[in-house]
Amino acid sequence: MKTHSLRHRRGFTLIELLVVIAIIAVLAAAGFSAGTAAVNRAKKLKAQAAATAIELAINSFKNDYGYLPDPSGSASEDEELTTDSKDLLEILLGTEDESDDMANPKKIKYLSLKEGKNDKDGLIYSTDGSDVEALYDPWGNPYTIVLDYDYDEQVETPGATATTLNGRSAAVYSPGADETEGTADDVKTW
Repeated sequence: MKTHSLRHRRGFTLIELLVVIAIIAVLAAAGFSAGTAAVNRAKKLKAQAAATAIELAINSFKNDYGYLPDPSGSASEDEELTTDSKDLLEILLGTEDESDDMANPKKIKYLSLKEGKNDKDGLIYSTDGSDVEALYDPWGNPYTIVLDYDYDEQVETPGATATTLNGRSAAVYSPGADETEGTADDVKTW
């Protein structure tokens, strides 16, 4: 009888090692894509909350004063404004310069949002921090606001697929991450 001595293997073969590395790579890729999707959903939720806060601030202003905040002081038909201009933001924040024709003479703070960074995700202030400059969504887009300055309780939504909203004084919109209007990632208050 022949006796065979069995060698005790130590470690992994090259094939086993490559299989383990491949499995780890697949799991890491799946985790990364799930993580990216979660971050995008969180950004969209933040943008939606900010858009809703803007609309609520406008409606609260109208309830208190009986008119909509009008940076020009002379609007008579529905108008689109964007939050990359500070005029409407100053009215809603109660930080307008003192004058006889102030839209918010009681200086009530209707809008409360966090400060953004790098022109993204919040209110952007001047370099000395004293004046608001703009408000941007998490992707760096300004919000578009349509205000019912003819007071017919109808607002036409912005964008390529415009529709008329009845019973509204304001509508707020952002094109989302892809910066393209009318796509699934749009942020809107209607």
